[in-house]
Amino acid sequence: MAERLARRLGTTDAVVIGLSAMIGAGVFVAFGPAVQAAGSWLFPALAIAAVVAYCNATSSARLAALYPESGGTYVYGRRRLSPFWGYLAGWGFTVGKTASCAAMALTFGAYVAPALAQPLAIGAVAGVTALNLLGVQRSAGAARVMIAFVLAVLAMVVAAGLMSWPAPPFSLADPTAHGMPDPLATPGWLGLSPEPEPEISMVALTVADEGSWSLLGVLQGAGLLFFAFAGYARIATLGEEVRDPSRTIPRAIGIALAVTLVVYTLVALAALHALGPERLGLSRAPLADVARTADVTWLVPVVSAGAAVAALGALLALVLGVSRTVLAMARNRDLPASLDAIHPVRQVPHRAELAVGVTVIILLLLADLRGAIAFSSFGVLVYYAIANAAALTLTRAEGAPHRAIPVAGLGLCLLLAFTLPWTAVVTGLAVFAFGAVLWFLRHRSTAGR
Repeated sequence: MAERLARRLGTTDAVVIGLSAMIGAGVFVAFGPAVQAAGSWLFPALAIAAVVAYCNATSSARLAALYPESGGTYVYGRRRLSPFWGYLAGWGFTVGKTASCAAMALTFGAYVAPALAQPLAIGAVAGVTALNLLGVQRSAGAARVMIAFVLAVLAMVVAAGLMSWPAPPFSLADPTAHGMPDPLATPGWLGLSPEPEPEISMVALTVADEGSWSLLGVLQGAGLLFFAFAGYARIATLGEEVRDPSRTIPRAIGIALAVTLVVYTLVALAALHALGPERLGLSRAPLADVARTADVTWLVPVVSAGAAVAALGALLALVLGVSRTVLAMARNRDLPASLDAIHPVRQVPHRAELAVGVTVIILLLLADLRGAIAFSSFGVLVYYAIANAAALTLTRAEGAPHRAIPVAGLGLCLLLAFTLPWTAVVTGLAVFAFGAVLWFLRHRSTAGR
C-alpha cells in the first residue's frame, strides 16, 4: 500500500489555505472586466458565479469526505467514473495550474518591481517551494499571515469606497466633468494603471472585449468572477493531510466559500458606489481607482502591496494543490513512479513539490504563458464538471447531495466553459485531446506487456 501523508491540518488551517486560493490577486482586478462584460447586471453575474461555486463546492466536499486522499477530482473521477475520466481531470488540473503558478508568480513580481518581474517571480517560486518542503503546517502558517493582510487591505478599500461620494454621471465625451480626472491624461486612472494584471485579467480582458450587455455578457461576467474565487479545490486536494476529514473538509469548504462570497459582494458594492458601472468597466485596477476616487491616496500603494501578497498566497496554495495531484497521479502511474515519495520527517511529497517548482521556473524562463492561461480557465471548468459528474453517482448512504446540485453544477460548468473566448475553448480542447492520446498510448503499451 502506498505511503500516506500525515494528518496535520485542522479546520482553521484548511480554511486559511482555501481563502488564500480564493481571495487571490483576482479580486483586485476582476471587477472591471466583469462589469465590461455584464454591464449593470454585475450582481446577477455574481449570483450565477456563486451558484456555480456552491454546486461545485458541495459536490467536492461530499466526495472529499468519502475519499480523503491527495488528488481531489483526479481521485473522485477514478473511483466514481473511470480511470480515464480521473486522468483527464488530473491532466487538466496539473497542466493548467502549473501555468497558473507561473502567471501568479509573474503577477507578484510585476506588483513588486515591474522591471524585475521575471527574477522576482523565479525567486517567489523557489521560496514557496522551499517553504512547502518544510511541512504543510509551515505553509498554513504563512498563508494565515498573508490572508490576514489581504483581508485588512480589502476592508480599508471597502470602507473608503462606501464612505466616498457616489460616482457622478460619466461621459467619455467629457470625462473631466464633476471634477473627475481625465482617464487619458492621468496615469493609473481607468485602464492606464501601472499595476499589472494577474492571471484572471489576462483572460478577463479577452472576455470583456467580446462581451456585451446581453445574456452572453452576463455569463461571461459570471465566468470571470467564478475564476477569481474558484480555489476551494485546494482544500479537497489536501484531503489526506486534514484531521477528521469527513467533518473538517465540508466545514472548511463551506466556511471559505461563504467568507469569499461576502468579501466579493462588499468589494463589488464599494467599487460600484465609488466609480459607477462606466468607470468600473474601464478600470484595470479598480481597487486602486476606488482609493483615488475617495481621495485616500495613501491607500493606493497599500492596495498594490495587498495585490502582491494575494498573488503570493495564491501561488502558495496553487503549488500545494498541484503537487498533491502529481503525487496521486504518480501513485497510479499516470505520472512517473519516481514522484511517488513522501519525506520521512517533513511528511510532504518532496519529489512532487520539487518537480512542480522546477517546471514552473522553466515555464517562466522559456514559455509564452498566454495560451496556457486561457486553457487553465477552460480546464478548471472541465475539472469541476467531472467532480459534479462523480457526485451524481453517490448514493444517499454515501452522503449524496440533492441531485439538483451536481446536475446544476455540471450543466453550468459546461455552459461557462463554452462561453469563453473561442481561443480558450480551442486551446483547451487541444490540450485535453493531447492528454487523451498520451493516456491511450500508455495504456496500449502497458496492455501489450
